[in-house]
Amino acid sequence: MVYPINAIDKLGFSEIKDKIRQKCLSESGRDLVDKIQPQTRFDQIDRFLRQTSEFKDLLVNDSAFPVENFFPLRSIIEKARVEGAFLLEEEFFKVLLSLKTVYAIIRYFNEREGLYPNLEILFEHLPIEKGIIRDIEMVIDERGKLKNNASRLLLEITQQIQKAEQEALKRINSIFKSAQDSGWTADGNLTIRDGRLCIPILAENKRKLKGLIHDESATGQTAYIEPEEVFQLNNKIRDLEFERRREVIRILVELTDKVRPHLPLLLSYHGLLTKVDFVRAKALFALDIEAEMPELSKEVEINLVNARHPLLLLNHHHTVVPLNIQIDNVQRVIVVSGPNAGGKSVCMKTVGLLQIMVQSGLLIPADPTTKIGVFKQIFADIGDDQSIESDLSTYSAHLSKMKYFTEFANGRTLVLIDEFGTGTDPLFGGPIAEAVLESLNKKQIRGVVTTHYSNLKVFASNSPGLENASMLFDNREMKPMYILQIGKPGSSYAFEIAQKIGLGKEILASAKGKIGVEQKKVDNLLIDLEREKKEVFDTKVAIIKREKELETLKAEYLELQTYLEENKRVILKKAKEEAQQIIKNSNKLIENTVAQIKSAKADKEKTRELRSNLDQALQAVLPKEQQVTKPAIKERVVESAEIAIGDWVQILDNGAEAQVVEIAKNNLILAMGELRTVQKRKNVIKLEGREGKKSAKSLSRSTAAGSVADFKPEIDLRGMRTEDALHELERVLDRAVMIGYPSLKIIHGKGDGILRKFIRDYLRKYSHVSRFEDEHQDRGGDGITYAYL
Repeated sequence: MVYPINAIDKLGFSEIKDKIRQKCLSESGRDLVDKIQPQTRFDQIDRFLRQTSEFKDLLVNDSAFPVENFFPLRSIIEKARVEGAFLLEEEFFKVLLSLKTVYAIIRYFNEREGLYPNLEILFEHLPIEKGIIRDIEMVIDERGKLKNNASRLLLEITQQIQKAEQEALKRINSIFKSAQDSGWTADGNLTIRDGRLCIPILAENKRKLKGLIHDESATGQTAYIEPEEVFQLNNKIRDLEFERRREVIRILVELTDKVRPHLPLLLSYHGLLTKVDFVRAKALFALDIEAEMPELSKEVEINLVNARHPLLLLNHHHTVVPLNIQIDNVQRVIVVSGPNAGGKSVCMKTVGLLQIMVQSGLLIPADPTTKIGVFKQIFADIGDDQSIESDLSTYSAHLSKMKYFTEFANGRTLVLIDEFGTGTDPLFGGPIAEAVLESLNKKQIRGVVTTHYSNLKVFASNSPGLENASMLFDNREMKPMYILQIGKPGSSYAFEIAQKIGLGKEILASAKGKIGVEQKKVDNLLIDLEREKKEVFDTKVAIIKREKELETLKAEYLELQTYLEENKRVILKKAKEEAQQIIKNSNKLIENTVAQIKSAKADKEKTRELRSNLDQALQAVLPKEQQVTKPAIKERVVESAEIAIGDWVQILDNGAEAQVVEIAKNNLILAMGELRTVQKRKNVIKLEGREGKKSAKSLSRSTAAGSVADFKPEIDLRGMRTEDALHELERVLDRAVMIGYPSLKIIHGKGDGILRKFIRDYLRKYSHVSRFEDEHQDRGGDGITYAYL
């Protein structure tokens, strides 16, 4: 497909794969990235592109995608296939977490059915087998360890071990204290030797304590003895631990046997996780390079619109000049010329790299209007391929590739040649390159060729299917512009560049005298044409920019005119309606006022009151700036006054009024009926004219005293339904926070651990809980939780 094979590296595709590989979460996903190769099937390329595009849209526009746990399952599955083999606790835990991720992914797409049709193909017809999760969760806890109650026997053995360990510790502490009182012990506490808890005894007293000497100090002055009584208990513990290990293996073997029938499904789940990881990595890389999905064409064509080289874009984001180039059945081969370091090679490599990326299912940094066809072959001749082993010079290596190109190229081949014809005497290299280009052109190939040879520029201008192009060069500033101009060849600016870097005038004059007169004329003509074309191009750009500005202004003017016309009608209509309503209301008010004056028989007080009502009605319909405001009879707000218990205040955030029941430094505890709230002093203002200070003080004392006296920092939730238990826990926690209790004892029992799990999940979300822990094993262990506030 790609010839030679190292062309992929020279075009930069290996670096692209490395950057995608870094985005993967799993080793299996990275393995898939390593296998990326250009494809030739249209439908396959289209599906890969659409999957990547949909995942990119998902990452940008949708909620977070569930990618918590991606573990390599293939080795675990292969291990479980062997009859009699069993998976370890940590392996079951990886399977459990991976299954939860798989089911979360399937649910995610099921909730969005039809929104990402090409991604849904990844898990089409893949069932959800929750029985596997249930079986594992019956044995493995949320920390990945075997549950003590995984079987009745395991629970009994575990309890016996705990009891024996407590008894052994109690015995050895008693013996240690007795030895200390007798003055037999050395300095220090109990210590562990050979996995056994020992007492440090002075060497001269070691015969006074019956037991097994496990070790001595380096000086020989201290012996570490395990007392005889404790020795028997520790042996019993060791035996129980062996029993426990045998029971653990039995449980794991049984669980492995349960999972074994589902191994093909687990392998499918592993495949899904791998594919999702792979497509996600491609989408993340597409976001990094601002890539879009081009239009895939069944014709053999390339039409890049504002395309950028992805590796240049990552390293020089703001300085990459977009490339616009079209290759079709009319202009099949673009012959690019121009100065050195002007961007010819980058132009050719951009075309080749983006073509390989698209045919490998990757989005490219170009406008969505870009159109890309599918090529069966991509041939490239880039750089120096001289070989000592094959006894090939640089030019021989180039000719070997040209031989292959001319023999195997066809109408669905993309040919990329950098510095065509170089490596030998230009007098002979130019004609050979021209003959090769003529042969390739007859085969209807598509491609990009870069060159400095004038004969190739002339040949391209006179041959159908070939099109000259040049990289623009600013001959005033003497620097490249990196813009591809289709339609004319470019000068190499050899003398101008040599003059800029300071080569001697005598040397330049001598060089100019050595080149042919006709060649000098052609080169000068190209320079003049390029200068004139640049001026035309700059003028055209300025005109287009000005036209766009005028179009924008015209559109804004028309939009504003339309808006004013529409609003003018609406405002006039609304004003007329309001005026009619005011007149109607005024007439009613005046008629009612006259009638009331008559009925009151011109009573002065009544008349004054009615006139006041008329004034208020008039003020209501006047504009705000003409209204005469009168002071309203309200409670006077005192902002700077001292606030005491019993005062009424207004909360600035919401305007609510509340009574102060307690003051703690800069915090106020406020009462609004039965509700209590805490506010900073600066967030309230005092209201003057409200009574109840004494009653508030007594309320504060009685409430605070009653709250502390009645409150018990312990809650028993055993036997409750989960919802009721959490509701009761929330109530007690809120009360504990309100009165400032430091901790809360929560009794939930052991059982299957379901209630404990929900309670601890709730505590993690409760903002006032700093930490929580199990009760001591002697007083209930993990059946009781202490929450610290």
